[in-house]
Amino acid sequence: MRHSGEAEEIVQDAFVSMHGKWHRLREPDKALAYLRRSVVNAARSAHRHHTVSDKHLHRQAEDARRHAPSAEQQTMTTETRQEMLVALRALPQRQREVLVLRYYSDLTEADIADALDISRGAVKSHASRGIGSLRATLEDQR
Repeated sequence: MRHSGEAEEIVQDAFVSMHGKWHRLREPDKALAYLRRSVVNAARSAHRHHTVSDKHLHRQAEDARRHAPSAEQQTMTTETRQEMLVALRALPQRQREVLVLRYYSDLTEADIADALDISRGAVKSHASRGIGSLRATLEDQR
């Protein structure tokens, strides 16, 4: 077990489960053995779960280290992000709102339309104009 709290929870769950099934026990004198077996099985299951989780977390950490961007890439990403924020701030308010909701908040056109109280067609129009303006602004900076 990872800690005593988890062990206590396993034991408590076994007691609760046995209590709920008490009326179905054919041999109530064997309830203690049933309870012990339930606790052992649940503890083994938790241990297997932790083993598998740890293995996957370890793999993910290795993959992240292998695919970590270089210092140059991180610098370029930071500069690009700054350029994007400056270009976004230069857009008209409605275009900026639509683009932020779409690409930063990952909302659908329908959700954006509801949030801004405009039609879906207006969302599409503002998004198209905003992206066009961003593209032009960012291309001019390069």
